[in-house]
Amino acid sequence: MTTMTKETSKMEKRTLEEIHCAIAAIEEKKGEAIRVLDVRGKSSITDYIILATGTSDPHVKALKSGLDQALKEADVQLIGQDRTLGSGWLVVDAFDFMIHLQTSEMRDFYRLDQLWKDAAELNF
Repeated sequence: MTTMTKETSKMEKRTLEEIHCAIAAIEEKKGEAIRVLDVRGKSSITDYIILATGTSDPHVKALKSGLDQALKEADVQLIGQDRTLGSGWLVVDAFDFMIHLQTSEMRDFYRLDQLWKDAAELNF
């Protein structure tokens, strides 16, 4: 295995560990319909997308709060995040993966699951 391949493998392992941390935080706050999609080769901006549903705007806010705390504790570097509360949709960008927290109404309306229907789904 070349040095580059070993380094890539380490980075991939770290990304999957970070995704697992994010999922655990979402599950702890009772996020629903959690999906992890592998969009490598399909998206030019990220490798994985996490989709999760909150039952209401306050629930989405609680999901985001729990997620922020868990990612900070895991030293996950974020490159961007949506701070607009009340929209029914919050996004967290950790470069290698993006997290979309949506109310069921927003998830049904924007249908990101359908947009990325060709992406492989990962099970954690």
